[in-house]
Amino acid sequence: MRLRHAVAAAAETSGVRVAATGAAPLRGGLPVPVTPAPRYLRMERAARRLVDEQLICGMHVHVGIPDPETGVAVLNRIRGWLPTLLAMSANSPLWDRRDTGFASWRTIIFGRWPVSGPPPPFDGVCDYEGRLEQLVESGVIADRGQVYWQARLSDRYPTVEVRCLDVQLCADDAVMFAGIVRGLVATAIAEEKAGMPLPEVPPELAQAANWHAARHGLAGTLLDPLGRPHRSGDVLYALLRHVTPALGDAGDLRGVSGLVHRLLHRGTPAERQRRALDETGMPGLIGLLTGADASQ
Repeated sequence: MRLRHAVAAAAETSGVRVAATGAAPLRGGLPVPVTPAPRYLRMERAARRLVDEQLICGMHVHVGIPDPETGVAVLNRIRGWLPTLLAMSANSPLWDRRDTGFASWRTIIFGRWPVSGPPPPFDGVCDYEGRLEQLVESGVIADRGQVYWQARLSDRYPTVEVRCLDVQLCADDAVMFAGIVRGLVATAIAEEKAGMPLPEVPPELAQAANWHAARHGLAGTLLDPLGRPHRSGDVLYALLRHVTPALGDAGDLRGVSGLVHRLLHRGTPAERQRRALDETGMPGLIGLLTGADASQ
């Protein structure tokens, strides 16, 4: 909140307002400057157009894990819920002054890199590490940091890193996702310790569910963790039931469930962007998105 207020105050001195979106609704005519670090300059040389169009903002949630083996087990158990999280977070329908027809265009832009999208299932930590080594040895990606799966083990911290979310318009929605992701990880650890059967989601079905979530958000159906279509609200309530014990243990149940119900009532940020665009056109979009307080 402090940082959002600071950015909003700086913007107001130039007569503009700010809103956090998953993709830039407007682009200038000049190439976007690239941070002059060797890694980023190599990426610019290797994928010029992709870097030029990397005008996207995601939200990453890190959750602590006791060891990498547990982390891989968590990845296997949460991967079926990633499309639901993506649909809930959708906040990037606009690109180049036009409605893309997608709730999360950021997901489509980011999916053009060689290793991206939903992670595959893994046969333990050795399988996970072996696949990463093979990807780097292939030379197609320069380092492990370019494994852009929507959930992965962090190389910097002892965490599972969930990366499928669009950045959020409002800070409290970001808090909601932090609580849900922590609940998903805690639930997965408890299920693994209890020896519960692992849900099987074929990679092609996970990819289809991910694309469907990026296309529609919560407007229509979602595929549940087994790849079966349901009304989006029913899948959200199933997610909430799934993590309720973990949310209760963390003291998050009341806050998170209230924010989920609010999301269902007023729609995703992508839907709010579209309503603002319909009402005022692009010039008035930012003001309607942020309301009276541009720093929320």
